[in-house]
Amino acid sequence: MGVFQLLMKKKELIPLAAFMTIAAVGASSFALYSLGKSDVIIDRKRNPEPWENVDPSVPQKLVTINQQWKPIEELQKVRRATK
Repeated sequence: MGVFQLLMKKKELIPLAAFMTIAAVGASSFALYSLGKSDVIIDRKRNPEPWENVDPSVPQKLVTINQQWKPIEELQKVRRATK
């Protein structure tokens, strides 16, 4: 028995199938969206330290509320000492 035949025979499964389809499409589209973002590491051989290339003025979150970037002095000292 095919999926569509089962849905036509048992009509109460139609909303469940619709919600599951919407959830699967949403999850897969968010996964593809996340792969395109700059903070996701796929290839570590070409870019072993990707956090050095992140622009601090560009928000990396989905929702950013009142974010102000300020350099942290301790991190700046460590960065200067290691270079």
